[in-house]
Amino acid sequence: MHLTSTQALWFLPFVTPICLWITWSDLSSMRIPNWTVDTLLAIFLVIGLFAIPTWSEYGWRFASFVIVFVLGVVANAAGLMGGGDSKFMASAAPFIVPADVSILCIIFSANLLACYCTHRVAKHTSLRSLAPEWVSWTAQRKKFPMGFALSSTLVIYLVLGLVYGA
Repeated sequence: MHLTSTQALWFLPFVTPICLWITWSDLSSMRIPNWTVDTLLAIFLVIGLFAIPTWSEYGWRFASFVIVFVLGVVANAAGLMGGGDSKFMASAAPFIVPADVSILCIIFSANLLACYCTHRVAKHTSLRSLAPEWVSWTAQRKKFPMGFALSSTLVIYLVLGLVYGA
């Protein structure tokens, strides 16, 4: 991994509570509130000043926000993903070292499968009674709270960076 353990240590305590809130919000209401993705970006803008060693790297990491945001708007307009999901991906992009994108794709693939299976098992068992009012239980068949998988992927990436980072 190209993410340094120092960067992961700087970001993890601030990112984790926001990601937990995003997970809960998307599971319970199938919505990712704007303030959460705004806060995530603000965390990068402020903490990144301390965590990222050079201005050029900081600038390129911020540029990834712009690139992913534009791609997310296009994907949302095409009906490929929800607006909250695309905004989350854009706000999370600066935390990812560009050289780690292939590793991130592997983490996301495995995590998406785990989140999907966990959600479906809970939905069709007595675990559902722990939160019977959650909208994600009754959402249309093709709908899945991707914020659950996206936010947990970011946390997993940062934890792995902390443990195995450069």
